[in-house]
Amino acid sequence: MPTRLALLDAPTRYLFFTGKGGVGKTSVSTATAIALADAGKKVLLVSTDAASNLDEMLGIELTNIPVSVPGVVGLLVLNIDPDVAAENYRARVVEQMGPEASADEIATVREQLSGACTTEIATFDEFSSLLSHRGSDFDHVVFDTAPTGHTLRLLSLPKAWSGFLEGNDRGASCLGPHSGLKMHEELFNQALAALNDASMTTVVLVARPETGALEEAARTSFELRDLGLVNQRLVMNAVFHANHVNDRVGDAFDALGKKALAAMPEPLRQLPTDYVPLRAVDSVGLPALRALLVPESTCVSDTPRSLPTHFAHHTMSELVKELAHAERGLIMVMGKGGVGKTTIASAIALGLVRSGKSVHLSTTDPAAHLAMTLQGNVPGLTLGRIDPKVETQKYVDKIVAARAPQMTEDEKALLIEDLRSPCTEEVAVFHAFSHVVSQAGSSFVVLDTAPTGHSLLLMDAAGAYHRQMVRSFEDKAAGRIVTPLMRLQDANYTRIILVTLPETTPVSQAAALQEDLRRADIEPFAWVVNRSLLATDTHDPVLRARLSSERKQMERVATLSKHGVYVVPWQADPPVGITALEELLEGD
Repeated sequence: MPTRLALLDAPTRYLFFTGKGGVGKTSVSTATAIALADAGKKVLLVSTDAASNLDEMLGIELTNIPVSVPGVVGLLVLNIDPDVAAENYRARVVEQMGPEASADEIATVREQLSGACTTEIATFDEFSSLLSHRGSDFDHVVFDTAPTGHTLRLLSLPKAWSGFLEGNDRGASCLGPHSGLKMHEELFNQALAALNDASMTTVVLVARPETGALEEAARTSFELRDLGLVNQRLVMNAVFHANHVNDRVGDAFDALGKKALAAMPEPLRQLPTDYVPLRAVDSVGLPALRALLVPESTCVSDTPRSLPTHFAHHTMSELVKELAHAERGLIMVMGKGGVGKTTIASAIALGLVRSGKSVHLSTTDPAAHLAMTLQGNVPGLTLGRIDPKVETQKYVDKIVAARAPQMTEDEKALLIEDLRSPCTEEVAVFHAFSHVVSQAGSSFVVLDTAPTGHSLLLMDAAGAYHRQMVRSFEDKAAGRIVTPLMRLQDANYTRIILVTLPETTPVSQAAALQEDLRRADIEPFAWVVNRSLLATDTHDPVLRARLSSERKQMERVATLSKHGVYVVPWQADPPVGITALEELLEGD
């Protein structure tokens, strides 16, 4: 049998795969789980990403209950679906109220538990149980996590909740009667102990030979060590070596990868590292997933020698011109992690400024770095960031300042204790998001959002707040209230730009995101396909094999988008800096 990853030689029970969006966490974690099961182990593969595409990769329907994978003996898979977890959590809280609770009391409690905070708690509750009694039924539990920022939040919760509940005999208020949290204190402590035990838990940082991915992996490594997760490894995915002499595109791919690896941050150099080659096909289906971790390259001998490269599409400059017809408004750039949302958002903002507009560019992504993308000041363009820690402190200070004058010192102390709850952050971030949305009433606001799953939680928060406001002001201010959700639903106020790569998984997740938005009566405005190789003249066999798949995805996007396809060609140099972003707009 071919040599496999060294990671598979002596794996711990719990394996967490994390990294920047788009680096291949799902592919590598799924291939690892399959390899462990093929070796005779009983394995549970868990997705903590609300936008997971495990179902498409494995060809099965995922639920919150483990299901077997046909063709892989010993492997079960489950997806921690936030909505299902939240509903189960609400049912448990209502059950604790007892039979004497009235229908009105139950309805009130369920509404109190309808927000994003409850969704996070419920997801965390499911996650914690897998690190204790449920996980002990398996030889290995492999976690395919959400992109870095959201994963750091999840992995920090055991420490945060354990600290919050310690000595708190009143339970946590946190937008509702979460008395169940105190009952789960032992569970949370067990989860924290499992995460901090190097003999039980390994964090696998997945990256690509790209500067941004490696820098984020290094930051993640440091933050995870600070949380006590010291047993770490690195998997370098999609490593490419040119196979064709004097192929311009292949040589550029090769050179970029070597340059990034040569400048790898020192913290990553110290980690045990496995290398996975770039494959000719997407990692969808068992044959491709089993081949992913095998050192030998995938056979590409049947790749067509010539492929049609023309594909009718719109350009980024055309998209900016269309957006600039308005005088103001909110432009939200959304999509799977790693598809280039920050680049596209920055380019749109820059293009609008060049059109004479005043623009505020902001982000809800904990891992986004707008200043690093722009690398300069632009008159007419201001930058912002919804920083969870900063917004939480501002929110706490505001609440305490408003209530403290009417409270005793003991009451004030209890209020501050309640505000230490980790879910206070979710409330604070939503308030900051609402403020940014309202700014678009007087100028252009371009918002670079967090990866899909976290953005959907923000949409859920907007929906819960909207329902609460409508009920609160019913018959008092009909027609006068304007909620963030109403602004998102207004096509004249908000335009959603969906960004994807011309690959199976990003397109599928963007399509699922579009359906989720439509269920909330929000219609996406346009699709942008980033980093397209289709128009290049590459002769490299691996890259040409990928062109055939790319064309299929382009045709698929054309059927999904109501406004055609806007395409950004692949570039040898990453579009970083004002000049490079302007060239991205002009070089279509």
